[in-house]
Amino acid sequence: MNTLSSQDSLVLIIDIQEKLVAALNKDVVVSNAVKVATAAKLLGIPVLLTEQYPKGLGSTVQSLQNVLPEKSEIVEKTYFNALLEDGMLDKIKSYGKKQIVIFGIETHICVYQTASALVEEGFDVYVIKDACASRNKYEFKQGIDAMAANGVKISCVEIALFDWLKGAKNPKFKEVQALIK
Repeated sequence: MNTLSSQDSLVLIIDIQEKLVAALNKDVVVSNAVKVATAAKLLGIPVLLTEQYPKGLGSTVQSLQNVLPEKSEIVEKTYFNALLEDGMLDKIKSYGKKQIVIFGIETHICVYQTASALVEEGFDVYVIKDACASRNKYEFKQGIDAMAANGVKISCVEIALFDWLKGAKNPKFKEVQALIK
């Protein structure tokens, strides 16, 4: 299937941490991450987050933490590819979801390496391009292009949200639609 299903999705948020966001100077990434996480919460989609070396880079930004579904897990990591962390692949598989919706910082390093590894593991991987960032535009573009070449589907916030809803008769339609107005 080439569209997202709320029943078969897991959201994986990569390293949207205080010091990384500050280095980017891009509020749009945080704001779009908040939209996706809020929609996931409304639609009952599980969310898993990573934090790259939080002692040095800080924790997940507060505005994102505030909207996470209750049972969201945060995994500390030191590998750029989150799947190299002990137990991470098993944790992702434990959700029983085929589609992984991934976004975060930095696009060309941690998002790219993790998304590519997920494709190798047989998942359908969707990167939310407008909820990703790199310090450099060229590196951002290269990261997106490299993921596409590796079989990652390139998407955006509105496509993901409306794929999950399927139609205006979804009981959460008005709440999710309000996120993008």
